[in-house]
Amino acid sequence: MLFVKNLEISFKNAPSVVKEISFEVEKNKTLGIVGESGSGKSISSLAILGLLPKTAAIKGELYFNQQNLLDFSENDFQKIRGNQIAMIFQEPMSSLNPTLTCGLQVAEILQQHTQLSSKEIKKEVLSLFSKVKLPRPEAIYDSYPHQISGGQKQRVMIAMAIACKPQLLIADEPTTALDVTVQKEIISLLKELQQEFGMGIIFISHDLALVSEIADDVVVMHKGTIVEKGSANHVFLHPKESYTKALINSKPNTKKRLKTLPTVSDFINETVSSEIYTNEERAAFHQKIYSKPPLLEIVNLHKDFISNASWFSKPTVVKAVNDVSFKIYEGETLGLVGESGCGKTTLSRTILQLEKATSGNIFYTGIDITKLSKVEFKKLRKEIQIIFQDPFSSLNPRITVGNAILEPMKVHNVLSSNNERKEYVYNLLEKVGLDATHFNRYPHEFSGGQRQRIGIARAIALQPKLIICDESVSALDVSVQAQVLNLLNQLKTEFNFTYIFISHDLSVVKYMADQLVVMNKGRVEEIADADEIYQHPKTTYTKTLIDAIPKGL
Repeated sequence: MLFVKNLEISFKNAPSVVKEISFEVEKNKTLGIVGESGSGKSISSLAILGLLPKTAAIKGELYFNQQNLLDFSENDFQKIRGNQIAMIFQEPMSSLNPTLTCGLQVAEILQQHTQLSSKEIKKEVLSLFSKVKLPRPEAIYDSYPHQISGGQKQRVMIAMAIACKPQLLIADEPTTALDVTVQKEIISLLKELQQEFGMGIIFISHDLALVSEIADDVVVMHKGTIVEKGSANHVFLHPKESYTKALINSKPNTKKRLKTLPTVSDFINETVSSEIYTNEERAAFHQKIYSKPPLLEIVNLHKDFISNASWFSKPTVVKAVNDVSFKIYEGETLGLVGESGCGKTTLSRTILQLEKATSGNIFYTGIDITKLSKVEFKKLRKEIQIIFQDPFSSLNPRITVGNAILEPMKVHNVLSSNNERKEYVYNLLEKVGLDATHFNRYPHEFSGGQRQRIGIARAIALQPKLIICDESVSALDVSVQAQVLNLLNQLKTEFNFTYIFISHDLSVVKYMADQLVVMNKGRVEEIADADEIYQHPKTTYTKTLIDAIPKGL
């Protein structure tokens, strides 16, 4: 169906970003394309749809159903885009039009490519919404993107992609930053739709365990070239290249806890450490930290949100955090997991006093911080910091990264002079794997992994005691993720930090956490030692979360 041979892509006399790659996609088969950010995965798929800018120079052969796509005009592409070849983009929030309802956006595709009447189109869209298992199709038809969850937005994108029953579906990171349960549902949904329509699928991801569950064949890309390809079983069970081995092994293993996660450079330089953090070492560490008073104690915490009442309805109360209690000890990493909307982020915002608790207490070093005034809490602010999920949107694009780290230090009078602070920031940048030359650069000049390191440097600049990591590695490649997790553990040992580690990736949380809190609909579903919960989950909800972890590798 799709035949790609010696495809080469370059921009404005620069070196080629994709270098002579070749692969095929057959009907009813799934090709997985894996690799780190910048390996050329997405650019190759955009070339298939004719979505690259005019400045792109494309060479090689690109055939779809014996038609040479490199000879297509824009009009030719418009006839097959969304009709014969469709794409699910990585970020549904930025891919969906915020000014149009979800129903109208899917209807637009059918208006473009079919002769159906308006009434028939609406009926077909509602049918598609049911097919992709969206709850309340009628309500979602009239909802705007911001009114539905991330998983639901991704399903709207899938409905849009399959509206015309395409022969080829390109799914570009369709499950990144989604909960494991939603991720599992979307993979199952794509398999069902493939069987129903006989589609060929190109599934692009940096999550190899996930790709191994859906792909028949796999292509591994690195710096614009294909380093390995073959059947999924063969590539994942018997990888030949160091790079492939690195991608497979960078992901934390739920069966054993290594002291240091291997990275791509470890495999290439053959410096992989297989030293295991033993149960005895872990038990000795726990005995040490749990013998002291807790650093943070949350007692019967409630946070309610009240929606505005209209003329015809009463205000509704949403219990985002509902009677939550637990303790965190100095030097501990507390894992916080649960599906989107379970209250994880609201809980962290309430601890930071960015949200006011409706009732309950938060004791930090024995002081109830819910009773403090803004001025009193400002003094404590430097002791409780947060590393955000998206470092790009949390960094000011107009301020150099050095000044972004300096700014909170000035506010809290850390060190006595600007020169001392600057010297301290240079050291911090080196500590997080960057260097002093990065001080005067802007956020857009860095990769995702580097920006996350800058976010970490800014959080630790104030020498806090407690750091909240809110989905801080969810959008990173597995190899970059391994580097950042190693860095967090290294800094924890060096500075005796205490972490609240929030994530939907349960294998990552198990690797990092001492104690685990599972939240569901605002309540604590289960709380215990992380290993104990993974081995013997007590509730059906926790079992469902653990069963949803991709088991492909």
